[in-house]
Amino acid sequence: MKMTKAVRTILSRYESDNPGTKANLARMLMAGRLGGTGKMVILPVDQGFEHGPARSFAVNPPAYDPHYHFQLAIDAGLNAYAAPLGMLEAGADTFAGQIPMILKANSSNSWADAKDQAVTAGVDDALRIGASAIGFTIYPGSEYFFELVEEIRELSAEAKSVGIATVIWSYPRGGALSKDDELALDVGAYAAHMAALAGAHIIKVKLPSDHIAQKDAKKAYEGGDWSTQAKRVKHVVDSCFNGRRIVVFSGGATKGADAVYEDARAIRDGGGNGSIIGRNSFQRPRAEALALLDRIVRIYLNKE
Repeated sequence: MKMTKAVRTILSRYESDNPGTKANLARMLMAGRLGGTGKMVILPVDQGFEHGPARSFAVNPPAYDPHYHFQLAIDAGLNAYAAPLGMLEAGADTFAGQIPMILKANSSNSWADAKDQAVTAGVDDALRIGASAIGFTIYPGSEYFFELVEEIRELSAEAKSVGIATVIWSYPRGGALSKDDELALDVGAYAAHMAALAGAHIIKVKLPSDHIAQKDAKKAYEGGDWSTQAKRVKHVVDSCFNGRRIVVFSGGATKGADAVYEDARAIRDGGGNGSIIGRNSFQRPRAEALALLDRIVRIYLNKE
């Protein structure tokens, strides 16, 4: 595997990390059809924990099988596959070495009122199954935010010590935040920045709206042009140490293919590193999902 200049530049920005962690970052950045470009498309399948199996997979029954998702990520030429422990354990041997894995180490469920998640896996699990990274969700705005940050601080320190990367899902919710506020530009940029400050190698956030939620932040945003999604993406990327951290954007709820492609173009044009797209891929029939992922990859390759 010959390292590209783009990947070397990204790795150089992680100045405190050991060769093991950088090697795992490189494995993800060099994998698949986008390998070497500095762009990423990741398949996340943690929705069974979050929403239940029927809501997640009944629309496309083959997706009940964990092997389906491994194969989808491999056949689509993606950079990594992210899932909770049981999903990865169910295919870790069959697909060993074929796709970098991200072990989602905390989860919630649809019955929980608390904006919190339980730790469901550890660094020892990631080592055992050969994962390149651990993934962890934090909820800025929640009354449990500080506990979540303390948990990922411990897990991330352990992961880094043994050469495993850290991916942080940073989703504002809870407290005084309304549903509109959760997607506000200032709130999303703040959440992404906190994930960077917490030591994430890769930051996963939602695409922001042009809404400014925080009263004290409105002056800082006055006069800025936030009219396009690409400009808003750039602001989020700038908020992650001026682009010195990898930032990927989630696909959200299932929507039309044209909207998915529009999102990918905005992420590309705004300088984001890519997409982490779950329901919009695995809830479609396999052939349709592969076609959708193919076009997303082509967008990041500047071929669309």
